[in-house]
Amino acid sequence: MANPYQNYSGAPGYNPNPAYAQPGQQPPQQPPPHGAPPQGYYPPPQGYPPQGYPPQGYPPQGQYPPPGQYPPQGQYPPPQQPGYGYPAQPPPGGYGIPPGAPGYGAPGQFPQPGYGAPVAPTPPSPGYIPGQMATGRDATKDAEALRKAMKGFGTDETTLIDILSRADPLYMALINDTYTKKIKRNLEQDIAKECSGKLEKVLLALVRGPLMQDVYAVNEAIKGMGTNESLLDNVLLGRTNADIKAIKEAYKKTFGSSLEADVRADLSAATEQFYNNVMAAERAEEATPIDPNLIDQDVKSLHGALRGNLGVPKSVVFQMLARRSDAQLRAISDAYKAQNGTDLEADISELFDGHMKDALVQILRGARNPARKDAQLLEESMAGFGTKDELLIYMAVRVHWNRDHMEKVKDAYRNKYGKELRSRVAGETKGDYEKALLAVLQ
Repeated sequence: MANPYQNYSGAPGYNPNPAYAQPGQQPPQQPPPHGAPPQGYYPPPQGYPPQGYPPQGYPPQGQYPPPGQYPPQGQYPPPQQPGYGYPAQPPPGGYGIPPGAPGYGAPGQFPQPGYGAPVAPTPPSPGYIPGQMATGRDATKDAEALRKAMKGFGTDETTLIDILSRADPLYMALINDTYTKKIKRNLEQDIAKECSGKLEKVLLALVRGPLMQDVYAVNEAIKGMGTNESLLDNVLLGRTNADIKAIKEAYKKTFGSSLEADVRADLSAATEQFYNNVMAAERAEEATPIDPNLIDQDVKSLHGALRGNLGVPKSVVFQMLARRSDAQLRAISDAYKAQNGTDLEADISELFDGHMKDALVQILRGARNPARKDAQLLEESMAGFGTKDELLIYMAVRVHWNRDHMEKVKDAYRNKYGKELRSRVAGETKGDYEKALLAVLQ
C-alpha cells in the first residue's frame, strides 16, 4: 500500500537558503560522513511543497562550520558539523526531539518514540553565519558612494536607498566589511548619525543584515513596558534550528544577556512555556521522513487536547507545534481534517485566545503556505487605524532577503487582497520612508 504521507517531504517554505548565483558561493564538494546523504542530495519534494511553493536550489543540508571556525567566505562549511560553536546535539528521535521524561513544562520533555536514522540538519540561512561574505565581488565603489552620500552638508537619501536595497545578505556583509576597511568608518553608525525617523529604521535593518536585524528586532519587541507580541512572533516562530541558534548566540554577544532569559522575563504561564520550546531549537529537521503512524498519533493527541478529553493537557498543542517540522505540520493538518472533519486552525482558535492563539495560528499558517502567511502579516501591519511601522519594516526587509520568496509573497498578496503590495505600502507611507520600503519590495 502506498504511503499516504509521502508527498509531505521537501524543502521548508520560509527559511530555505536561496542559491546565490555569484562567483565563489557554491558549497565545497567534500565526501559526506558515514550515514549522511551525499552532498547536493535532497529528499525529492514529491509534489507537496506548500501550495505553489517549489523547492529552491538550496545548498546541501547539514553543512555547519566546525566549532570555533567559520568556512571560507561565501561558502558553506563541510557537512555534519555543529554550527556557531555549539556542541554536537544528540541524534534526533522520531521528530527530531529527544525522548524525555513525562511532562510538558520544559524543552526536551515531549514524550514520543523515535524512528529511523538521524537526518542532516538544515543549514543556516544566508547571512546567519558571522563572517560569511560574498566572494568574487568588489564593494569598493558602493562603499565610496555610500560615504559620499553622507559626507559634508546634507544627505543623499536616494543613493543610500538605491545601494542598500539592492544588496543580498552576503553582499551586504561585504559592503560593511569594505566600508570599515577602506573608509575606516562604521557604516551602521554613519547611517544612524545621518538619518532619522522611519527611514533610519529601514536603512539600519538593511545594513545590519538578516541575523542582526533579527537580534535588534527581538530586543525591540521585549524591551520597556509591555511586549510587542507580533514582532516577537515574527522573529522567532517557524525558524530553523540553525537560525534560532545563530540568533541566540548573536543576541548574547550584542546585549550581554541570554535571549531565553530576557524573553521569559517578558512572558508568563503557558506562553512562557511555549517560547521555552521555541527557543530550545529542537524542531524536527525538514529532512525527517514522514511516518504515517506518528502523524496519526499526533492527530489523536491534538484532537484529544483540543476537544477536552480527560488526560490530554492542552499543552500538548503548543508543544507539538513548536517542535514539528513544516512538512510534518502540513501532514498533521491534512490528516486532522480528514479524520475529524474539522479544521485544525479553527479548533486551535476555539481553545486558545490572545497571544497564544496568534502564535499557534502563525506557526500553522507558515507551515501550510509561507508566502500567504507573510502576505497576511504585511496586511495586518497596515490594516485598521494607524500603521504598525515596526512590524511593517521588519516584514518588508525580511521577505526581501529572499527574492524568490518575496515574489511569491507579492503574488499571494495580490490573490488574497486584489491589489498590489507595493501600492498598498505606498498608500500607508510617505516621503523617504515610502521610497525606502518601495525599493526594498521592488
